[in-house]
Amino acid sequence: MGSFRFISCLRLGICLFIAHLSLGQEKAFTATTLEAYLQQAQKANPSLKAFEAHYDAATQRIPQVSALPDPTFQITHFVESIQTRTGPQENAFVLSQRIPWFGKLGSREAAASAEAEALWFAYQNRQLTLARAVSLMYYEYGYTGHAINLTRENLALLEKLEPITEEKVKVGGDLNTLLRLKVEIGKIADQLQSLEQKRVAQSAQLNELLALSTDSSLPWPTWQAPPIEELDARSLAIAIEANNPELEMLQRKIASAEARKEIARLENYPDITLGLNYIQVGDPVVNPTTPDAGQDPWGFTVAVNIPIWFNKYDAGRAEALASKRATENEYQSRLNQLKSDLSASLARLNDANRRLKLYGEELLQLAEQAAEITRSSYESGRTGILEVIDSERSLLELQTLYWRAAADAWQQRIVIQTLANQPLLGTLNPVSEE
Repeated sequence: MGSFRFISCLRLGICLFIAHLSLGQEKAFTATTLEAYLQQAQKANPSLKAFEAHYDAATQRIPQVSALPDPTFQITHFVESIQTRTGPQENAFVLSQRIPWFGKLGSREAAASAEAEALWFAYQNRQLTLARAVSLMYYEYGYTGHAINLTRENLALLEKLEPITEEKVKVGGDLNTLLRLKVEIGKIADQLQSLEQKRVAQSAQLNELLALSTDSSLPWPTWQAPPIEELDARSLAIAIEANNPELEMLQRKIASAEARKEIARLENYPDITLGLNYIQVGDPVVNPTTPDAGQDPWGFTVAVNIPIWFNKYDAGRAEALASKRATENEYQSRLNQLKSDLSASLARLNDANRRLKLYGEELLQLAEQAAEITRSSYESGRTGILEVIDSERSLLELQTLYWRAAADAWQQRIVIQTLANQPLLGTLNPVSEE
């Protein structure tokens, strides 16, 4: 019996271990494209799911506020019956239905619908915000990858020069040259370690945005420098005003405030309550020959509430009007801010494009030629190690600046596309030739 339990536990442990391995394989994320990153974020990010649930909840409020109030049914049992000429009253039944004044239910439905639409655009805005955060970090992470690769190449090259320099020192060369080379190698190695730690931090941020539970570093993204193109600021500003979901959300809030203002106005009008009364009468005792003796009477009732608290209704209208004005000013403020963000991003994009052109078409080729000539001269003994260090340092700096400009250009393009609510994987609208 004991051996059977041991074997059962062993089998269970093996199954759990295999399941754990399978789960780990399912969670592995090996994609390197921005499209895959965005799909993963849209599919798994919990904050996005929370916004979607808020919208679903808001849509369920519409049938609630547009429905009539529940009818009431009242029963009165007379412990001591009231004697009438037709017989003793035993029970009274009252069925009533309150009907709001004309327009109240429609206005409440319009307000709830506008609020639900506002949450829908808030959900879309959250999608854009998440996509922008993922994209910006994607390109920042890619820049770190390029910086690490370039730094490794530079370190490997300097380390290859170290034995050559040591041989020169052995035959009477300057010891200071070797010391300077070792110092430079140590500095580059320190930079590489810092970049490696930066990768860990950035990968953790991406894992959080992508809702990945793994602690391992993500693979390097694969992207190249973007095309250099001029953009039409005017058409982009028009696209922002027409398509930005945050502005759409505020417009729906304005519509909701307008509906609430109408609700506050209609509060001055009374609601109507319609009722049906039915009285159960027992058998007559006093005079059973009375006409209609023992018959149960019934009747209709109409009631209205009297809205006499005018200060309350005036305050409600003032509150609704102030809320609408506040949302209108919020809309205008946000529109101005978005246009300002567009201008700033366009300026940063133009600067990044300028640097891309400068480094890619001019300085990088010159620096690469200079570094190659300096290396050859050092190996042949025509120049010193300090010149090699300076040329390699200059080349590494320019290569890093080139990829920094490429990442900046991609990031500003992403910002502009999200401001104008354009597809992130598409192309920006170029300037018109008109």
